[in-house]
Amino acid sequence: MNIKPLSDLKAFLENYAAPMGIEIVDVEFFDKDRAITIFIETESGVDLDTCEAFHNAIMDPIDEFDPTYDAPYTLNVSSPGLDRPFKTQRDFERNLGKEVEVKLYAPMKGKKYIEGFLAAFDENSVTIQSGADEIKIVRNRIAKINKAIKFD
Repeated sequence: MNIKPLSDLKAFLENYAAPMGIEIVDVEFFDKDRAITIFIETESGVDLDTCEAFHNAIMDPIDEFDPTYDAPYTLNVSSPGLDRPFKTQRDFERNLGKEVEVKLYAPMKGKKYIEGFLAAFDENSVTIQSGADEIKIVRNRIAKINKAIKFD
């Protein structure tokens, strides 16, 4: 199936998201299911009502944008989940000083998994405070970084 660039679709939808206090975290297309899924976030989290409200707000405009060149598709709006990987600058900003989990492509000082607090970040690296150690990791070595989920 032919589809317009997802970056163009995301940029188009941000015009509808911003006034609603919604951040579009990611847009994915699953060819097998012919489904476009919009992953959203808000400062207070995402619930079913938020997903429904945004879905209703974009239903007609997205059809006018015609992301699939008149081919049928399913539109989904979803929360990215608590353990989703950080993808945007805003993800890093929102989690600065919070506990995170970092999975590496290859071991660094014998470890492929690092847990600690996000101390700093820039476009090239991430700094994790793990106990007394401050670990600077080049971003292209990171397979996944996400918020640490703790269950008490």
